[in-house]
Amino acid sequence: MSREQRDALDAILRSAPRSETRPTPEEQRSGFAAAVTRPTPEGMVTRRTVLGGRPALELEPAEASGRGRLLYLHGGGYVIGSPDTHAGLVGELARRAGLRATSVDYRRAPEHPFPAAVDDGLAAYRELLASGTDPRDLVMAGDSAGGGLSIATLLAAREAGLPQPAAVVVFSPWVDLTLAGGSIRSKESADPIFTEADLRAYADLYVGAGDRAHPLASPVFAGLTRLAPLLVQVGANEVLLDDAVRLAGRAGADGVEVTLEVGPGLPHVFQHHYGRLDEADAALDRAARFLTAHLSAGRPDADLLEPVH
Repeated sequence: MSREQRDALDAILRSAPRSETRPTPEEQRSGFAAAVTRPTPEGMVTRRTVLGGRPALELEPAEASGRGRLLYLHGGGYVIGSPDTHAGLVGELARRAGLRATSVDYRRAPEHPFPAAVDDGLAAYRELLASGTDPRDLVMAGDSAGGGLSIATLLAAREAGLPQPAAVVVFSPWVDLTLAGGSIRSKESADPIFTEADLRAYADLYVGAGDRAHPLASPVFAGLTRLAPLLVQVGANEVLLDDAVRLAGRAGADGVEVTLEVGPGLPHVFQHHYGRLDEADAALDRAARFLTAHLSAGRPDADLLEPVH
């Protein structure tokens, strides 16, 4: 990372300081949308649609090959975020992979606590399969809470007897709502975005008095056998570092093909800084290659395009 890029990243992160008081969910949602939302890539066609009974945003790059599909679940602690706030990030991943993407507006807490988000993720996945999408042509991705939700959705799909997709990518996944990871405390001074108290507040809203170690709330405690090939990307300077490391370790121990990438000096979901940070662009390129490689592996005659740089 160049000095100029480091200075730019520091400025971006300082623009969203940690809050000393706890705003309401609606205040958090509007503030997050103002701070994070970026436009979709040039040439991207977007459409409002419905998937699994929930509103969704479909993004189709000009480079889309026509067959592969990406199902995306956005981050935001299960409380904030939406397909609109993540349209830029999802569009960039879809563009680089040459895939048509659908980002689901799953129900959020506290209005709809656990397991509403998992139910919505599973409903969206089930509808894609029921409408004729071959699982070999389907991949998933998600960031932060959406990364944990992606894994939970595939666990729910496995238990429902549904096939797994070709691959799944997660950025800085939140997979332990018990906050047992050592980095929750050891990385707090390095993390420019979250504190342990922030994560605990989101968990309180999502799970309440429920079981925070439930496998569909905290997939790091689940058996991960027979899950799709997995790519985990995380920054070294974030409290959720150990969530990502333990998820990858659990997946590997359970026989899942898994790749873990830790970005030195990088913050939570650093991929949001594409176009501003070389590491973000490189990570998205690797994620796109991972997805398309597994789509091609499932379909030897696949005509998917190479990732677009």
